[in-house]
Amino acid sequence: MQRYFAKQEEDTFIIQEDDYHHIVRVMRMNVGDKIYCVNNDQQVAQCSIENIFENEVTAKVVQWLEGEIELPVSVSIVSGLPKGDKLEWIIQKGTELGAYEFIPFIAARSVVKWDEKKGAKKLIRWNKIAKEAAEQSHRTMIPEVSTPISMKELIKRSKSYDVKIIAYEEEAKEGESAMLTKKLQSMTKGQTILALFGPEGGLSESEVNLLKEQDFVTCGLGPRILRTETAPLYLLSAVSYHFELME
Repeated sequence: MQRYFAKQEEDTFIIQEDDYHHIVRVMRMNVGDKIYCVNNDQQVAQCSIENIFENEVTAKVVQWLEGEIELPVSVSIVSGLPKGDKLEWIIQKGTELGAYEFIPFIAARSVVKWDEKKGAKKLIRWNKIAKEAAEQSHRTMIPEVSTPISMKELIKRSKSYDVKIIAYEEEAKEGESAMLTKKLQSMTKGQTILALFGPEGGLSESEVNLLKEQDFVTCGLGPRILRTETAPLYLLSAVSYHFELME
């Protein structure tokens, strides 16, 4: 059954724009067909399509559904701007794995240079990818993808997080494997993780040292060196295993 994030008015959901097109033109649904709708409070309802108008679909709530879908802790993924479509991959798969938000980071070794004028279209596309992945994976919230930030902005933003880690390949090379487990074991439900991943060339030593001064800790992600688009998925999988499967 298809899932849509939509505006709720009493016991009716109003579906417009791209989702309207998806229901009417792609899925070719009719009045009476069932869908899932999610409101701004992350509540999910099974609904029945009530009306199909020229620019919107209305769906009536049949029943509200219970169940916890989201990770017990919020994981924010900070990715050093990578080349090509790698960030799109991170956003799509990271959303499926439960990420709370994505923060692109302008790292010293990022080959890609952020252009504010051209960047607006990219930001729209990134957030659309997150929305579609959230619907596909039956999330109850859509992760936000922010505009790429600088080191100075990252440090300022990091102050509100409970745990701050750097996935650092030098630690993996040295066989470090305990810090991630230690940090996850120290956390309780509702806390926040800020996880930083470098671009293809990794983070510079000066960047790592600066972040350590801001209470970031470095950790390895297993004995193998992971690509910039693989490492965030490893981290999210580890968080899910620790907080969901181990329970």
